Amino acid sequence: MNDEKSLQETYAPKGICFGCGVKNEKGLRIRSFPNGKEVTAEWRAEPHHEAFPGMLNGGIIGALLDCHSNWTAAYFLMKKNEKGVPDCTVTADFHVKLLRPTPSDATVYLKACVVESTDTKATVEAELIANEKVCATCRGTFVAVKEGHPAYHRW
Repeated sequence: MNDEKSLQETYAPKGICFGCGVKNEKGLRIRSFPNGKEVTAEWRAEPHHEAFPGMLNGGIIGALLDCHSNWTAAYFLMKKNEKGVPDCTVTADFHVKLLRPTPSDATVYLKACVVESTDTKATVEAELIANEKVCATCRGTFVAVKEGHPAYHRW
């Protein structure tokens, strides 16, 4: 386990999101870290994350990719716009491809990078890897929200 502070712990220490909320004890609590041009994470499933014995649920896979990609976009836009903290970003769309069953007993590795952006929007491509095989991919668009949006002050 990485002892550094993750993006979530650094910028949203009171977050309650199911996928990435530091304070959500029943959530997935992913921890994303900048790593060059990518953002990476490691995560371990528990039995209640399974679709059937030994295999990770597809909805959990989607949540992992969605939240990790959103943090990739937020961090990228923060750096691009030379800000000290990220704007709150939300998912505009994301598309997951489940390529093969994901074993629930393996460490899951997530990696994501921004492939297109404006000042307020980023398109991210991500992979979910287990046992050195890409099990799922994601491409999504994430946008910074403005005051008045329900997510504006969530971080």
